[in-house]
This record gives sequence, structure tokens and C-alpha cells, in this order.
Amino acid sequence: MSTLAIQGCQWGDEGKGKITDYCASKADVVVRSQGGNNAGHSIVHQGQRYALRLLPSGIFNPRVVNVLSDGVVINPWGLLEEIDGVKKAGVTSFQLLISNRAQIVMPYDVDLDHARELALGNAKIGTTGRGIGPTYEDMASRTGIRMGDLLEPHYLKERLHEVLFIKNKELEAFGAKTYEEDELYAKLLALVPLLGDYIQDTSSFLSKCLGEKKKILFEGAQGAMLDIIHGTYPYVTSSSPLSNAIPFYCGIPVNSVENTLGIVKAYTTRVGAGPFPSEILDVDKAHIIREKGHEYGTVTKRPRRIGWIDCAELRYVKSLTGVHDVALMLLDVLGDLDEIKICNGYVLDGVSIDTMPSTVEAVGRLEAKYLSLPSWKGDISSVKRYEDLPPEAKNYIATIENLTGFHIVMVSVGPDKEETIIRKEVF
Repeated sequence: MSTLAIQGCQWGDEGKGKITDYCASKADVVVRSQGGNNAGHSIVHQGQRYALRLLPSGIFNPRVVNVLSDGVVINPWGLLEEIDGVKKAGVTSFQLLISNRAQIVMPYDVDLDHARELALGNAKIGTTGRGIGPTYEDMASRTGIRMGDLLEPHYLKERLHEVLFIKNKELEAFGAKTYEEDELYAKLLALVPLLGDYIQDTSSFLSKCLGEKKKILFEGAQGAMLDIIHGTYPYVTSSSPLSNAIPFYCGIPVNSVENTLGIVKAYTTRVGAGPFPSEILDVDKAHIIREKGHEYGTVTKRPRRIGWIDCAELRYVKSLTGVHDVALMLLDVLGDLDEIKICNGYVLDGVSIDTMPSTVEAVGRLEAKYLSLPSWKGDISSVKRYEDLPPEAKNYIATIENLTGFHIVMVSVGPDKEETIIRKEVF
């Protein structure tokens, strides 16, 4: 197939970076479809690990065109830091395109993010504080400033004058600092010689690539359960990580994404606040998994909450997206346990259900129903063939497939790209 989307099927942090890196090596074009520098993934290049936040995963390959699409919100100063980082790593021959319709994460958006979280107190969402939510609000309220505006200085000045009046009023309401128009305008203009050559109509570029049957890889941020509509609202991100949304965010026809590869961690993690039905409340057991899986945020370094794999949640995601092919990540982490549990349904107020409630209050009342399976002992990172996995590991994989209807086409047995069992090539 010539187009493939990578989609996290849980609450993010499923290990998308490793599989995206693997698939990006085969792509002509790698597209980031949504989110901002609140998300991150690790890429290994020439033995070194790099944390990318905005830059697409093909940035280390000089023949790949990397696209930040219409639906991405871009902190241009953060992006320049990333570009400087890859250049310092010796990567100077890269291809990057930035959508002229992509929203700019303005400094006041970051300030408003922090101010709102502080005002919410114990009810805070647990954002990364990078201004992503306020920027998507700017988009919806039509008060946003876009990357293409930088190329039209007179329009930019008019736009900033209109918008800053409103934003300063909001900042004043929170007791936060306000911004001088001329200073902020000068700061924006200073971006033009640094980023201007990258900015263009990426929708037209992608349409051309589709017509030429280029191999296009679409990568998103976060996971399905953080979707702005279908996730555990309001403890969600501000955009849609679902593969369904990719054509909308990229400005291409709805049938442009031929296949989606779901990414599922062999257990579940979540960062920040919000309900988590299969969370492991045994602190010691959760600690074992967290440390072996290095479960700390790529961007925030916050420790991730740990839970068992939730097949009821995965069936819900499958019903939303139709995803069939799946990569199962971090299977090796579970080898140190005596027992592995699988959540396969819920009890809500004494009634068994197999659906995801719409309110976090109801999701918070869910009691997980578990199956228990024996684990395996020993290191499986050197296993290259599915047939050579321990029987207990194969049984675990088969059980997940039976409970979800997924076809697990890749199995990650270690952090390196080579430590991956390929059962079926999908790109």
C-alpha cells in the first residue's frame, strides 16, 4: 500500500516512535497530522536517541519530505530549537515543509495554559502547559494566527492588533502579564528568514504526491482515548488522534489513507489526570513495570500511571476507527511478572457493560473484569521469529487477538528497531 497511518490505540505513549521510525525508512513523505510540541517520541539515529516533538520521523533521512500539515499547531521557537538540535547531530540535509494554514502557538497561549491550570486547582486537566489547548481554541474562535500570515507582514500586523486586544484582556483576568503589540510583532517577523522558506500549501503538495502514488506515512500525536470527542472528556487533548481525522487535518480526500497500523502497548499507561479503569493499584507491581518500561514522559518526564491491557477499551477504539492491523509494543516488559491480567469488560453500578460511558464520572466508577494468564520468565529480546517466543507469550498475544479482533502483525521485544518480530509487512 502507498499510504499508511500510525495510530495509538490507548492513552498515548504506546511506543509509536519506534514503529514510525521503522516505517519512515520506507516512505517518500512523512506527515505529522495534528498536535503540537506537547507530544514527543524517541527516534534512534546512528546509535543515538533523539526526542522529537514537532519534527516528523523522517527528518533524519535526506530523501524523505517531512510535512507539518494544516492540523498541527506549531510553536515556531520550539521548532527552531528542534531544527538546531538535529543540525548539531550532523543532520543538515533534510526536507521540511510547513503548512501555511497551521496555527502558531503564540507566547500568550502558553501563558493562558498555565494560568487556567492553576485556576482549576484540583480539577486541572494535567496539560503539558505548552499552549496547545488555547491554540486550538484560537483556531475554533477564529482568533488564531497562522504560519502563512508570517509571509504577509501588513496582514500579520492587522491580525495581531485585532487578536492581542482580546488576549490581553484574558491574561489580565488571570493576573498574568500582558504583551506589547510592537514587541510581539517584531518577534514574529524575526521568524521569517528562519522558517519562511519551509512554509507552503502542503495540502496541494500532498494531493500531488497522492496522484504520483508516492509512499506516504501519516503520524499523529497522543492516543485514541485522548481524542477531543471520543476520549475520556474533558481529560483529553485538543485535537483528534484518530486516523479518521487525518484527511481533514491534511486537506486531502477522505479515502487517501489506505491502511491504519494501530499501536498497542502490551500493558496500558496514562499521563496526568483522568479515569483509568485498568490501573494497577499495587504500587510495587506498577513500579516494576514503570522502571523496566522506562515509563516517563518524553517531553514532561512525568512518571506514567500503569495499568493492565484493556481489551474492552481496545474494542471501543476498533469500533471508532476500524483498525485491524496492530503492532504490540513492549511485550518484553511483562516477562518479570508471575501473572498478567487482561481487562475484558466492566461493571458499572453492579451491571456488566462492554461500552465506554460518555462521562468521566461514570468511567471513574467502572470496575474492571479481568482474565489472568501466566507470564514467562527470561529475556525475549533476542527472539527474531514469532514461532520462537515462549508459549506463554504466544498465548498472551493470541488471547488479545481473540478478544479484540485485531491482527497483531508486529511484536516489539526490546527498545531497538531490530528487536521487532515482523509477522506481516503493512507498508
